[in-house]
Amino acid sequence: MEIRILEDRANPLMKRHELRFEVAHATAATPSRDAVRGELSKLVKAPKDRVIIERMNARYGTAVTRGDAVVYESAEAAKATVRGHILIRNGLKEKPAKAAPPATTEAPPAAAPPAAEPAPAAPAPEKKE
Repeated sequence: MEIRILEDRANPLMKRHELRFEVAHATAATPSRDAVRGELSKLVKAPKDRVIIERMNARYGTAVTRGDAVVYESAEAAKATVRGHILIRNGLKEKPAKAAPPATTEAPPAAAPPAAEPAPAAPAPEKKE
């Protein structure tokens, strides 16, 4: 796996560097987000918990994946700024467990009563000629 940084922009207002990268993986499948984060952290000399991969797109038919990442000045700045589902994808936040449905003591509702038979249709009026 070979990573090239295509673009590096500083964003002092958000306390981060925004990166556009390309991963060449000729002999392997598309690398995992975690593996790419580890390699990017080595390249930019930052701890892995401050590197967040926003998106990775593998191009069909090629062994090239392009993506966007951000490197924050602190882990607290990252957790305060980045959306929750992106933190979950990057392994920096646990996915919330679904709450079990509350147990009810009531019996299930009874079946609906059978529908009443419809009233017979009125005879059609006779035509006068």
